[in-house]
Amino acid sequence: MTIQELYAKIGGDYDQAVRVMKKDKLIDKYVRKLTASNVGEMLAQAGETMDGTKLFESAHAMKGVCSNLGLVALANAADEITEEFRPGNARKLSDEQVREKLQAVIQRYEDTTRCIREYEAQG
Repeated sequence: MTIQELYAKIGGDYDQAVRVMKKDKLIDKYVRKLTASNVGEMLAQAGETMDGTKLFESAHAMKGVCSNLGLVALANAADEITEEFRPGNARKLSDEQVREKLQAVIQRYEDTTRCIREYEAQG
């Protein structure tokens, strides 16, 4: 699997990643680091307690990392949580709706990191 094929599989925007990182070697390096990050775990833990500050911080971190890597689908999913808990924003979703969205974000994160591990295993 090439880096471009990985991006197609995980809902990424390879061209966006190239605009930010400039080289395939850097894209490869940093996309692999996503599997070692704890950003998904942090978001899941924040969701267990429904701590608004932690939900904002962890979703914002995921959004930022994924945006820089061109992982658009995951960044967009995290953005919904980020904006729901952004300081100064009025809540629009119930806790149950937030939990559903969190589950979707975490599932997408797990799917994305699984695909990245498959990519890593191929060379």
